[in-house]
Amino acid sequence: MDLGLKTTVTAIPIELQTDEDDRSTTLQRIPTSEIRRSLKASSIDGVFAAIFSNLTGGVLLSNFLVDLQANSFEIGILAAIPMLSNIVQPLGAWWGDRLQSRLWFCSGIYLPSRLVWLFLLVGMWLYSQHQIDDRTMAIWTMLVVALSHILGGLGSATWLSWMAALVPRQLRGRYFGIRNTISNLTSPIVVAIAGFLVASYPSGELAGFAIALAVGLVAGIISLICQWQMVDVNPQDRLRVGTNKMKERSPSAAVAIVSPPESALATIGKDPYFQGFLWCLGAWTFALNLSAPFFNLYLLQDLSIDVGWVTLYNSLTSVASLALLIPFGRWSDRIGNRLPLVIMGLVMTMLPLLWLGVGKDSLSLWVGLPLLFIVNGGASAAIDLSINNLQIEIAHKHHQAQYFGIAAAVAGISGAAGTVAGGGLDLINPVGGLTSLFVISSILRLLALTPLLLLKHEGERSFLEQLLDFNWLARLTDRSNSV
Repeated sequence: MDLGLKTTVTAIPIELQTDEDDRSTTLQRIPTSEIRRSLKASSIDGVFAAIFSNLTGGVLLSNFLVDLQANSFEIGILAAIPMLSNIVQPLGAWWGDRLQSRLWFCSGIYLPSRLVWLFLLVGMWLYSQHQIDDRTMAIWTMLVVALSHILGGLGSATWLSWMAALVPRQLRGRYFGIRNTISNLTSPIVVAIAGFLVASYPSGELAGFAIALAVGLVAGIISLICQWQMVDVNPQDRLRVGTNKMKERSPSAAVAIVSPPESALATIGKDPYFQGFLWCLGAWTFALNLSAPFFNLYLLQDLSIDVGWVTLYNSLTSVASLALLIPFGRWSDRIGNRLPLVIMGLVMTMLPLLWLGVGKDSLSLWVGLPLLFIVNGGASAAIDLSINNLQIEIAHKHHQAQYFGIAAAVAGISGAAGTVAGGGLDLINPVGGLTSLFVISSILRLLALTPLLLLKHEGERSFLEQLLDFNWLARLTDRSNSV
């Protein structure tokens, strides 16, 4: 079975449609009012999805594992599960492209991936009744997390391809910036409230986390209901529309030639720019996740900071994203995605070294830690937005979902390898521990950014060449494209 198999029909003598022709054709067939309604519904979907993801993961789930006496290697495994689940994204993309509805496919994937959290609530009840021990509960938790993310991973590339068909190219940076901002407006409030609920709940942290988990599950279902207010997209339409336009352009052509099908993997093999992007993405996610999942563990376990304060610090990450996503979105529309990616990447390179300077003193608790989380939130938001837009920009027109899926799989494998390696290094190096891990991660992050300076698409200058001519400064201050 060939992933990404697609037959293209060409007539003689015609030029193939460009990528923008395909997308503009899709948008022209959908009324503007329907597109606006869909994008509003997607923004609301993002709010409830953010509630779900924050209450079923992040620091709350890490704290639950710490209470179960999990070690750093097991915390690393837990952090690796969402990334490893990206391996199934190419399969989900291939599957979704052979159906006739993005909406039905996403609903059929995401509904069971969220309902599976009911099993964790059952396990927590059994644990509260002393019918299972700490070790069994920890394994139970990781199995639920794995099943949920594997199912969800099947739909991620298809959802992104759906959004790529609905969002006009010239508005992508701003729209995704606004959508993520709205989501992040909810996250700090939810994380802070949930953190203090878990820490101070009268019946104990277990009961508090169970309530937070139940609320998150309800929010996850509501987010799927919002998707039903969006315009559905049939992935088969692109081929049919392309064929009809070729017939209109060449009505006298008596014979159409069916070109040999080419898989997504074969197309990627001829695309050195995307290959270079995959190498950069893989190296970066490995270096990033070598230490990132363990900072909360460092605060909870090594510094013994209360979970309520840790969740409050984490909420500052969302506040920073909220403040900076819209400006970053506008800047990326004007100057491209690689400049913010490199600059914010350098900021993220320094962060692990700065973590080494915090402690339990008042200056760290009231100034140092809040600043670190704010910087982390702003830089991470810019990097995520730039990577997302860059993927949409360079994806091949006939294999969008497969490109997204393969990129996610590469990021997932390398990121998971980073978390597992980080947990293992902490266990086998009792002297240096997390301190040496943070130093190694900072060095690897810097090395991972270097190839991005020289990476360039066919016919364009490298990022370094574009940076040195300073034309990006004029585009950055140009307000002619503001909306």
